Amino acid sequence: MASYPHIITLPNTLNSTPLADICDGLNKPKGEKTLPTILLYDERGLRLYDDITTKAPEYYLFAAEEQLLRDNGIEIVRLMHGGSPVRNGEFVLELGAGALRKTSLLLKALAQASPVSTEPAVTYLALDLEKRELDRTLSFIASSDLGPELTNRVRIGGLCGTYDDGIAFVRQGGLNDVHSSPALTASSLDTASESKIAENLTEETANLETNLKKDPGDEAPFSLGLSTDSADLNGPLPSDEQPSPLTPSESPSTYSEYDETPPLHFLFLGSSIGNFTREGAAEFLKSLPLRPWSNPDIAAGGGAIGDTLLLGLDHDNDPKLIETAYNDPAGHTTRFIMNGLAGVRKLLVQGGMPEAAAAFEDKNWSYQEHYNTVDKRHEGRYLSETEQHFMLGTDKVEFAKGETIHIEHSYKYSESAAQDLFNAANLKPIHRWISSNGLYSLWLLHRPAFTFPIVTSRISKMASESVKPGIMPQFPIEKSANFPTIPTLDEWANMWKLWDTVTLGMIPEPMLMQAPIDLRHKCLFYLGHIPTFLDIHLSRLLKEPHTEPDEFKYIFERGIDPHVDDPTKCHPHSKVPEKDDEWPVLEAILAFRDRVRTRLRSVYERLLSGDLSKAGISARKAQRVLWMTYEHEAFHVETLLYMLIQKAGEDGGTRPPPGVPPPDWEALQIQWNRRKELESTQETKVTLGPCVVSVGHDDLEADDYQSETLYGEEHEFGWDNEHPKRDLEVKKFTIERKPISNGEYHQFWSTKEGTKPPASWIVKDSVVQVSLDEDEGIDPDYLQVRTLYGPVPLSVARDWPLIASYEELNAYALSKGGRIPTQAELRLFMDDQASRGLVNAYNNAGWGYQRWWFEPPSLGNPVRNEAPHNGGVWELTSTIMDKHEGFEPSILYPGYSSDFFDGVHHIVLGGSFATIPRLAQRRSLVNYYQYNYPYAWTGARIAYDA
Repeated sequence: MASYPHIITLPNTLNSTPLADICDGLNKPKGEKTLPTILLYDERGLRLYDDITTKAPEYYLFAAEEQLLRDNGIEIVRLMHGGSPVRNGEFVLELGAGALRKTSLLLKALAQASPVSTEPAVTYLALDLEKRELDRTLSFIASSDLGPELTNRVRIGGLCGTYDDGIAFVRQGGLNDVHSSPALTASSLDTASESKIAENLTEETANLETNLKKDPGDEAPFSLGLSTDSADLNGPLPSDEQPSPLTPSESPSTYSEYDETPPLHFLFLGSSIGNFTREGAAEFLKSLPLRPWSNPDIAAGGGAIGDTLLLGLDHDNDPKLIETAYNDPAGHTTRFIMNGLAGVRKLLVQGGMPEAAAAFEDKNWSYQEHYNTVDKRHEGRYLSETEQHFMLGTDKVEFAKGETIHIEHSYKYSESAAQDLFNAANLKPIHRWISSNGLYSLWLLHRPAFTFPIVTSRISKMASESVKPGIMPQFPIEKSANFPTIPTLDEWANMWKLWDTVTLGMIPEPMLMQAPIDLRHKCLFYLGHIPTFLDIHLSRLLKEPHTEPDEFKYIFERGIDPHVDDPTKCHPHSKVPEKDDEWPVLEAILAFRDRVRTRLRSVYERLLSGDLSKAGISARKAQRVLWMTYEHEAFHVETLLYMLIQKAGEDGGTRPPPGVPPPDWEALQIQWNRRKELESTQETKVTLGPCVVSVGHDDLEADDYQSETLYGEEHEFGWDNEHPKRDLEVKKFTIERKPISNGEYHQFWSTKEGTKPPASWIVKDSVVQVSLDEDEGIDPDYLQVRTLYGPVPLSVARDWPLIASYEELNAYALSKGGRIPTQAELRLFMDDQASRGLVNAYNNAGWGYQRWWFEPPSLGNPVRNEAPHNGGVWELTSTIMDKHEGFEPSILYPGYSSDFFDGVHHIVLGGSFATIPRLAQRRSLVNYYQYNYPYAWTGARIAYDA
């Protein structure tokens, strides 16, 4: 039988008392009065809440979450660990544990995944307010049928306190004290040990109190006392607010941390985060001490491990369904809410205010609930049944009949709102499970080492049938998204973390001298090219010498993009060493990189201080240089990745992205198939036009020299092929809402004997080709699709967008009686699709490394106002990139576009999962690739003449 669970009482970190909160809330103006939600959660309240979850089927949240944990517990545990074994010394900490009936399902799965040991590998700690309830529920688990399954695998214990108390406990190292004991028993963690922990927490508690800003009016129901407006407690994480260019964020080191302190997994179930305001929810989740993932054994092929958060979220379901869930016919919710009045009376009597306590007899109040459809939140209130007035200390409090007091609220989350929450909290999804009734989700989340947040934007909705001939659609055509005019140093810091992750984490050192594709340089070139390109432009701007070693500018200034048909034809480029031993050594390149990064920081300081202008250096030119070099680096990360994917999965080849939870293809397929089924009734084509569509934006580089005033936030920089804004006519056409998939192209390709497969595929020539429709007959090794985690069977990737050249994609389109759309047609289509819902990271296929793989495209969810996505690829057009009316070559980078006005480069729009949002969310952005270049992450969809 499992050991008797021990419970540690944590020091109180609140900077006010429940009585003070009551008095503050009741003294607010009419219509704004509040009572702290913590009143609902005394010992009796917890049991009444338990009645709701067991006796009120209308409260669907509990049953939905229970179903998810029962059906997916083993999978959840597997993904919590990135597919790696459970590590010795792991902790699972549940915030607001309650009755533990649902949690027991996860504990069982944890036990099954954990090795048997005299020192259990995993310690589960339940955090809650009432010690007697904690003792009751934990003891029940220990003595139940589950107890023997946990023995020598998972030990259980409790923490009595608020969320604040628990976070302070973890931050101060309290888990180390728990872990050092052989078992969580009353004998091993005695009173003296508790006192030691409490003493260690004193300083942390004091610091936490000073950082928490209390707003009783917005106090989050079910929050167990955590202030919903807490400051950022994570120190090094990027700020939610517009970051100052002079405050770069630094993530903590992640490469050895987990050797010393095993992973910590938070559970926050029951949609309790909905009881925070949206802003407070983001601040709270950001405050959780989650470390980025790491690959401590990467050289030996070890997988990624790290801290996680399993979060339950209720959807923004039908208002009537929600209202019934919070006001069941049997009255269980009413009894739970009304019990809070007993706590009011008790505290007021203890505070010497019996007259005020008498005013809160149950007969004077009733429960009122309402779903706020604007803010997407359920609201619970006490309604005064009679006119009342009483003294609250020296203050007179009056209630009119029908006046209400706010006691709880519960925000609901669409997929888009959930992603906005995660972005604001610096979290990324590992996986999502949706209940069988579609009403509720469990999200497994992690904290990334770097982040490129999506700027949520709502594009005006325009139904295609409302477009009139010759009338320009009313889409936003000025600044696409509210990014700072130039990248902040915070953005640079994240870019450098990304760059170092790819160049130093994914490329084994011997591979640096290899060229994974024959149309690009060796990998080492790019490590030198990025800082050299930046340094050259800083030197030109500042009129200063180049950073040493000076000769780097001759080797690394410009890469190659030769003609595919004749590689001897190439634009001007640097001359690189012919022999491996003639290249600069890696250490010298990295030292140079660091010196250039330091130089860049100094340019920001001089720009903002005005020193550049005083030195006669154009401030606007400086802004453009900083913008251009940042986006140049962003583009080259993607270039490196589509090179590296060619070697992924090979012995000594590309390593998976370090510090990133790996994909679980089996779990993802279940998710994708469910979405495909839900979208099966939607239209698969759309007809648009005739109309006029605007492309490009106004950003004439010559204007940089017409004023010494810095460009303001309204200005949007772009490459020379984006200027100027201009109108293009579009005839009526029809277009597929999904791009060409691997599966579709496979059926076409398998009939074309002798046709080379796309470079994104790996095909065994010796195996007989089998129709994709004959799933049972497909040899999983016959055809595989490349990923950064190694190739996967076609059965996994069949619905992904095909990654191929224009030549290959156009051949398929022609076979279907269609063609690849023009630039104007694709731009109009993208605007139309974006107008169908909210634009954010998840439903735009993970821009900015939200994930590191492709996935099936989505048609979106019009009911939930969620926009479609294409699976994470750039999209090719039939339009050749050429000089357009008003085109002016860049002054800083004259050959950026004009070197490729050769009749073979096609315009490409959008962005892939490896495109940062600053690029992908700029509507005017134009990329370009040769018609037969096979390696870029480009797909295409089919258009038809109407």
